[in-house]
Amino acid sequence: MEKSVRNIIIAMVAVLTFSTNSFAANNSDDAIAERIKPVGQVYLASDVPVVEEPTGPRSGEQVYNTFCIACHATGAAGAPKTQNAEDWAPRIAKGMDTLKEHALNGFNAMPAKGSCMNCSDDEVIAAVEHLIKGL
Repeated sequence: MEKSVRNIIIAMVAVLTFSTNSFAANNSDDAIAERIKPVGQVYLASDVPVVEEPTGPRSGEQVYNTFCIACHATGAAGAPKTQNAEDWAPRIAKGMDTLKEHALNGFNAMPAKGSCMNCSDDEVIAAVEHLIKGL
């Protein structure tokens, strides 16, 4: 019985000795910093670069490439496709005033100003002119 108690005590001393040495080895400043570093990062609104609004009017091409292209390049939701005279002919036949009215106020699935809420009326009209140019 004494031998088994003695073996247990020897085993405990060995475990404590090795675990203490292991802990001391990993107790450097770098090891501590690694163990307590944050899991994620905090996102601050001030980290986002400020995108300035245009200082002057955008061209029809700029407005088209930013807002109109998604639907008019593919014909999504029945939009007349860019540079497709067949799609545009019945619309152009109604006159430029009707085209402008639809572009500014929306028509069928197209929202007002093609969802460009910071576009001026002149910019939207320039985009319409860009769309039908060359047809």
